[in-house]
Amino acid sequence: MVSAHFGTRLVALVAVTLFGVGACAFDPQTDQSGAGGLRPAGDVEDATGASAPPTPDRKKDDSDQEKNDSDRKKGEPSPTATTTRPPAPTRTPTSKPPSGCPQGERQREVERHLAQLGGFGRVTVDGRQSAADCEAIKRFQRRYDIRPAHGRAGPTTADVARRLAETDTDRCRAGSGTTFCVDLTRQTVWAIRDGRVVVPPTVTRTGMSGYATPSGTYRINFRNVKEWSDPYEVWLPYWQRFVGGIGFHQTTTYLHDKSIGSHGCVNLLPSDARRLWELGKVGTRVHVIGRRPGT
Repeated sequence: MVSAHFGTRLVALVAVTLFGVGACAFDPQTDQSGAGGLRPAGDVEDATGASAPPTPDRKKDDSDQEKNDSDRKKGEPSPTATTTRPPAPTRTPTSKPPSGCPQGERQREVERHLAQLGGFGRVTVDGRQSAADCEAIKRFQRRYDIRPAHGRAGPTTADVARRLAETDTDRCRAGSGTTFCVDLTRQTVWAIRDGRVVVPPTVTRTGMSGYATPSGTYRINFRNVKEWSDPYEVWLPYWQRFVGGIGFHQTTTYLHDKSIGSHGCVNLLPSDARRLWELGKVGTRVHVIGRRPGT
């Protein structure tokens, strides 16, 4: 009887021990291999959630919990804790062009001309785009209606900047009073009053091949704030005629499309057409010099 009782107790002890080992497999474990760190949280939740099987070996669980508590007191991380480090701050190199403002193939050229012209902000003539260069180029593009005004130093921006920078206002023979000056070679216009430039050089588009704007000295002989063109059936805002059917007026198309031109008239951007309208009157002197390339 004693041996039978002892055998029964031995079987029970083995069964409890084996069952307890199986239950411990559901405890969150730390991967010590270095290949994955802590187990994913989902694994822990699946094993310890309400749907997990009961763990009968409470003494072993309590012992493990005490060990974990002791480890945490020593500064070791909890097996179930996940340490999240904030992302390292990123630094944008100062030499990198600002977002949305790409560097164009004519960067140095545009910088040089804008520095010469002045009035558009600080630019550094080094051929490298910067935030200051970008803003200056954008202001220049908006002023002369270069589209899109995204700060990129492309061919149109370079061409306009060069023509304006190369315009010599002293070449215009201006007398007393107001004189409108047109440089056909550089396709620019400016105004002088009593020997002083009151409208700095701005862009224009004159007569195309077969309709070249004639050079010479004239006077405005007719004005109308909005003139209708009979042959071309289009309104001509801020019309100021100075010879034959040719005069100043606001452009009706994109001014920087150099594949086309006017039928002899001096096309102007809206703000420039208004400014010349405010300065001009019947009798205002007009001095036209040079010749448009290709005419």
